[in-house]
Amino acid sequence: MSISRRQFVLGIPALLGAAAFPRKIRAAQVAVQTFNGPMADANDVYRPVTLPTKPGARASMTDAQRDDLEHQIHCQCGCNLDVYTCRTTDFSCSVSPAMHADVMGLVAGGHSAQEILNAFRAAYGEKVLMAPLRSGFNLVGYTMPFIALGTGAVIVAALIKRWKSRAPPVAPVDPHHLDATAGELAELDAAVRRDE
Repeated sequence: MSISRRQFVLGIPALLGAAAFPRKIRAAQVAVQTFNGPMADANDVYRPVTLPTKPGARASMTDAQRDDLEHQIHCQCGCNLDVYTCRTTDFSCSVSPAMHADVMGLVAGGHSAQEILNAFRAAYGEKVLMAPLRSGFNLVGYTMPFIALGTGAVIVAALIKRWKSRAPPVAPVDPHHLDATAGELAELDAAVRRDE
């Protein structure tokens, strides 16, 4: 979104007012917030994720741990990125910053990483996780590549064994029954020694 010079100059008093009254402006922003992204027209693009603050709560993790947690949460704007990557690379997306704010609020509320993931899963379903849970039918997705690789190795080993059994046997060469003269053998021996 680009703004004209006039809009910028006229917006300066609004910015000064926002600095003086941040809570009122924040409430107004939430009321008129629109979401951008590939799925912006779809229903339920963003759903607030909140949990009650724990008594005497302090931040449950560092910023780096929070960022790692955001790598596990799928942005719901329609991209295929996690919340951290989407909010730090796609500056036109308004869903990932909202989801980031939810994560920050839950971290400040003293909630653990698993509690935060469970809260997002309760709001959006399992599609909000970057990797499916390792339970139930999802185990097929985690184990199938290894099963397919093992089955392929067994099939290849069986084929190689079968091909070896069908190959004609190689008859050993008896050096005493060669059809070569002593001169030809000497030339051959000299050529082999030169190549070494």
